[in-house]
Amino acid sequence: MKTLYIECNMGAAGDMLLASLAELTGDVKACEEKLNSLGIPDVTYNFEKSVKCGIEGTHARVVALGVEEDEHMHEHEHHHHDHEEHEHSHEHEHEHDHHHEHTHEEHTHDHHHHHTHMSDIVNIISGLNVSDKVKQNALAVYGLIAEAESRAHGKPVSDIHFHEVGTMDAVADIVGVCVLLKQLAPDRIIVSPLATGFGQVKCAHGILPVPAPATASIIEGIPSYSGSVEGELLTPTGAALLKYFADSFGQRPVMAVSGTGYGMGKKDFPKANMLRTFLGDSEGEGDKVIELRFNVDDMTGEETGYATGVLMENGALDVFTTPVFMKKNRPGILFTVLVKPEDKERFAKLIFENTTTIGIRYNEMDRFRLDRREEKVMTKYGEISVKVTEGFGVTKAKPEYDDIKKAIHNG
Repeated sequence: MKTLYIECNMGAAGDMLLASLAELTGDVKACEEKLNSLGIPDVTYNFEKSVKCGIEGTHARVVALGVEEDEHMHEHEHHHHDHEEHEHSHEHEHEHDHHHEHTHEEHTHDHHHHHTHMSDIVNIISGLNVSDKVKQNALAVYGLIAEAESRAHGKPVSDIHFHEVGTMDAVADIVGVCVLLKQLAPDRIIVSPLATGFGQVKCAHGILPVPAPATASIIEGIPSYSGSVEGELLTPTGAALLKYFADSFGQRPVMAVSGTGYGMGKKDFPKANMLRTFLGDSEGEGDKVIELRFNVDDMTGEETGYATGVLMENGALDVFTTPVFMKKNRPGILFTVLVKPEDKERFAKLIFENTTTIGIRYNEMDRFRLDRREEKVMTKYGEISVKVTEGFGVTKAKPEYDDIKKAIHNG
């Protein structure tokens, strides 16, 4: 199984992940040319060599609207109640450079203080020269950031406005990462627990804790820790990218590594300020799941079906029910719910909210599983999706039942 492991011992920012993935492709210059051909308005990608603590890697420098990314606080968010009130969020991106303090006047006079909101970002990404899948992924990642800002500031997503320079810079990082991940095409992505840093960060309207409120919102349910470095190591864009693309979080699995990428931040710390990625092959057997089990004897069939649907829609790996006899010989239902380890508490909450149970048993389990992919096969009845599974020297293929039914119906 082609596996990408992302090591975030010094947190993560969009530009660091972008640079590290570019190294994994084996041709950083080709990546630079490819990204510059995407058509992102007023954005230029530059990949440069960088050395941290004696280790050489690549730094991604993005120039948006003629301004280099580290010259500004990024993802400035505004709520426009009238022409006088502006609330700036501190959510700045990249390079772990945290000693910025900007005022509204500085932006107005120096860099044309324009703003965009989520609908503008949708229009920008939708018009790019990239595949529909890349557009879909990029919009989903930016949506996570917008939702986090909305929660942090208590405003609807439609009222969240981003500073134009920071917006284009974040779009460049997000789209670039989506493009390179599509090129590398890993079968699974595993991410280490996230180092956030600790302390406080100064912004134009006050001092905020690390991790920033939007970042803290994004990483809910994800393994994270403060670490020993004072400062903001994990940015909202880095957190959103990792949350969206990670299949799981944990230690690096046993794998035959074929390539290693080093994405460097700009600021210097006692520890090497870098994000490291490993690409290689690993067997498809190695992951863990949490099995949640509970019994109920007072839910109707409709209620059981509804609860099962809610759990599956929220990302459960599997949900199934078994008829059982409970106390006083009452017929009941045994629910079994399989989830990723990092989702255990989230699903416990969903279970309590959507079923009548008052207690849940759980176990951590190892499981064997085959690598899965989907292929399209053209037949005389039309295009049919085929699920292909491989591993342990076994290959299986099964056509999608709904496609077969549709083809037969269309005759």
